[in-house]
Amino acid sequence: MGSGRVFPALPAHPDPTAPFAASWWGNAWIDALEESALDQARLARGRTYAREGAVDTITVAPGRIVAYVHGSRPRPYRAEIRLRTMLPEHWDRFLDAVATDPAHIAALLDKEMPHALADAAVRADVPLLPGARELAPACTCPDRGHPCKHAAALAYQTARLLDADPFVLLLMRGGEEQDLLDELARRNAHRSAAEAAEGAKAAVGEGAPEETSEETPQEGPPLPGIPAREALATNYRSPLPPPMAPPAHPGEPPVLPALPGAPDPTALEFLVTDAAARAHAYLTEGHAYLTTGADPFTSVSPWHDAVRLAASHPGLTGRRTFSRQFAELARSVGSTPADLSRAAAAWRQGGEEGLAVLESPWDPPAGPFDRARGALTAADLPRMTIHRNHLTNADGSLQLRFGHDARWYPYRSEPGADDWWPEGEADVDPVGAVAGVLET
Repeated sequence: MGSGRVFPALPAHPDPTAPFAASWWGNAWIDALEESALDQARLARGRTYAREGAVDTITVAPGRIVAYVHGSRPRPYRAEIRLRTMLPEHWDRFLDAVATDPAHIAALLDKEMPHALADAAVRADVPLLPGARELAPACTCPDRGHPCKHAAALAYQTARLLDADPFVLLLMRGGEEQDLLDELARRNAHRSAAEAAEGAKAAVGEGAPEETSEETPQEGPPLPGIPAREALATNYRSPLPPPMAPPAHPGEPPVLPALPGAPDPTALEFLVTDAAARAHAYLTEGHAYLTTGADPFTSVSPWHDAVRLAASHPGLTGRRTFSRQFAELARSVGSTPADLSRAAAAWRQGGEEGLAVLESPWDPPAGPFDRARGALTAADLPRMTIHRNHLTNADGSLQLRFGHDARWYPYRSEPGADDWWPEGEADVDPVGAVAGVLET
């Protein structure tokens, strides 16, 4: 049953004394986690991560929960907790137990899980609540703990989801809310019809025999009227409501579960991120595209398209740490991951122009450089030497590059290493560009 639900990242939970779960079934989830943990220190660290809001968007699907969890390193880890789904015979017995008592149905509709329903599931030998060692954690971090602190943080945040909606637990067991409610409605209607039929039989058996008549009632003249399709037919259409304002930024993709035989979820997340960026751009700047005919996603070369994709890649977080998908993207255009990462950073600074500033030095007029050096000196910033469109400080650790768009693009390097990386935001004011880098 069902496919999955996506929950946005829960807010921080800063009170160290507040429990993660307020409901008894949420606490049963936490008990299952803590009873199977092999290291209490990892659990404590996981609680801290959860309270600090380190757990990103949570995806709940039958048999698993997945989320990215931000730890001490720049790149978040992919944490996952697996739970066995219930067999069809389990669901049959569970739904029978719910349908026999209208109070159980009312409780589920109110997002409650009554003890009586859980007890009925136990009597029917239905594995509803997880037991000790039934939660199977996994994570992309190097820690082999059971669970690691990232998976523990995900489990604690999941308890908050269960508090709000016990159907989350049923989904993990393999049942989607609407499918379950539809089946309960069907069983309840069948039970009500059977009870009504039994009641009618009893009433007929206890009462007098019914009198029958062989006379057939005569139909009267038809009532005046017109067919409904003619009464409702009209050429009038109410105006559409005004479109909603577009969001400020493209949405983030959900964390997709890894399923046997399915495409690599991180590769799918890569493509979904790009699709969201395209949709957002067309939504916010569609009028300009229609009037000018310019499409920002029609790249001049595969290299430019790879750079644009890399700039939006959710797994790219550092200069020398790359995901497998990112490395494959670099190889597909004959580049190294480090060079593609540098180009992606330049693209994030200024799109096509930012990439041109990285790759194509040029000789601008002297005026902007004279004014820039004067402004830097007036701000008590280090004196810089000029080479083409570059201003570089004395120890070779800070550089400003002047773009064709009259903006200054800041770069950083290890002193004397000549390994320049875009860092910070481009600015029409050279002092502002330098200050933005020095503050980080």
